[in-house]
Amino acid sequence: MKTLAALKPQPLFNYFETICQVPRPSKKEEKIRQYLLDFAEQNKLEATTDKIGNVVIKKPASKGMEQAPTVILQTHMDMVCEKNSDKEFDFDNDAIETMIVDGWVKANGTTLGADCGIGIAAQLAVLTSKELKHGPIECLITVDEETGLTGAFNLQPGFLSGSVLLNLDSEDEGELFIGCAGGIDTLATFDYQQEETHENSIALKISVSGLLGGHSGDDIHKNLGNANKILNRFLWNWNEDFEIRLADFNGGNLRNAIAREAFGIITIPAGKKDDVLASFNKMAASIKDEFQFAEPKLEINCAEVELPAFVVDSDTQNKLLNAVYACPHGVLEMSSRMEGMVETSTNLASVKFTNDNKIVITTSQRSEIEGRKYYAAETVKAVFNLAGAKVRHSDGYPGWTPNPNSDILKTTVDSYKKLFGVEPVVRSIHAGLECGLFLEKYPHLDMVSFGPTIKGAHSPDERLDISTTEKFWKHLVDVLENIR
Repeated sequence: MKTLAALKPQPLFNYFETICQVPRPSKKEEKIRQYLLDFAEQNKLEATTDKIGNVVIKKPASKGMEQAPTVILQTHMDMVCEKNSDKEFDFDNDAIETMIVDGWVKANGTTLGADCGIGIAAQLAVLTSKELKHGPIECLITVDEETGLTGAFNLQPGFLSGSVLLNLDSEDEGELFIGCAGGIDTLATFDYQQEETHENSIALKISVSGLLGGHSGDDIHKNLGNANKILNRFLWNWNEDFEIRLADFNGGNLRNAIAREAFGIITIPAGKKDDVLASFNKMAASIKDEFQFAEPKLEINCAEVELPAFVVDSDTQNKLLNAVYACPHGVLEMSSRMEGMVETSTNLASVKFTNDNKIVITTSQRSEIEGRKYYAAETVKAVFNLAGAKVRHSDGYPGWTPNPNSDILKTTVDSYKKLFGVEPVVRSIHAGLECGLFLEKYPHLDMVSFGPTIKGAHSPDERLDISTTEKFWKHLVDVLENIR
């Protein structure tokens, strides 16, 4: 039985629930792409796929609207795949389990994929609507937005013909976005030697869980806990005091998500167990007190586990723990151009041991100013250079410079005021949108971004506000009818 069948607006929620049944991890978009192509064929709509896998579905203008500008409705087809550690779920094959809780649509223990599934659903609802009046429509659905902006990077000139682009990948209803931060990733790698576990040792596993996590752009200013930083505080302090040896450090997953969970395995001399546990209890209580308001569900546990066969050589251990401690995380600068907006930030996304005796630390930096973006990335690089790691940067992606005189912005603002009687907020967003990359290929585009309210994106706490989804749909319909 469908969970969302009674929600309004239909068919928007019907399409969203259907999309939730189709697996669509980043870089594994074959199933959702085929669904989109089948949808186009069933509805007798022209559809095209480019070499990288982006899809465009076209719909002719309504009668009397043939002379209106061609409008591009844009979303991405992939989703962030995060789940709670106790949830059994295969993102490659399983359907997202949707449920309604207190006016929100949520998923059962996983990310929901409203980012950007609700945008795709809106596109499909527009494409099948018989009542909506609009000019020519091109629905662009890109691949691999979440892990590399691959579809936007590889979008070719000539694939689109529209002059107006509505990006449907925003997450704050009532806010219109006309700019976004650019971003870059910085990855550090340590090579380590295995050393045999010392006899007369015991092993402890320290786990950090229950954090809210969230989007490394939208949520970076909320003073949320980072599981990697919290775990490392224990390890760094004990490295100084208790002769610990590190066997594993596994925290965080995605470059654009704030780390929600982390665990480490250490060995200690058996005779120091009581001292370590006393230190753990004291530190855990202090840290939970620090985060009592921002992270009320924070859990920090320590338990004895089976002794590992090997530990990391002490030199690499010292360098790793010092570097992770020193690595910045969070807001670096607030904007001087737009009050209340983050200008520059960095996210310590993940720390992972690999099977080839390497430790990989993934970080991401964002800024509305290109020079500050690179300065932040170089700051992180310098920390890991000092620790002797091998460091590399991704290619990065550009920001989207705001145009407050945009024609589509005026249309969108006027529509919102007419429908809801209030002025929408117009601002730039610290998260990355694909719009900056589109402008490189299509510099003539006039763009704006808007959407319903989504909270907890990129975490299993992701939820879609039902009431704002209806407002989003009404707004989208009205904007399309008034683009001339």
